[in-house]
Amino acid sequence: MTFKEDSVQTFLQLFEKYKSQIRASEGCLDLKLIQNTNIPNEISTLSYWESEDYLNTYRKSLVFGRVWPLTKVLFAEKPRAISYNIIQKT
Repeated sequence: MTFKEDSVQTFLQLFEKYKSQIRASEGCLDLKLIQNTNIPNEISTLSYWESEDYLNTYRKSLVFGRVWPLTKVLFAEKPRAISYNIIQKT
């Protein structure tokens, strides 16, 4: 997600407020916040879910319904959501 430069701190506070609720969502195995080292206003959430069904259920949840509208007004660019499968564990 690319945020307006003056909105990064607002997003970080928002994430801090809701991260425990997101992590407590059924099927959420882990949630991390990562930042581009060269572009500080480019930040992503990295979440691990038991299955895509759990992720989709979260996207329909009350928590997501609260967080997403507050987050999307902070964007400088349209966000992208990418899902990956782990094909090899170390």
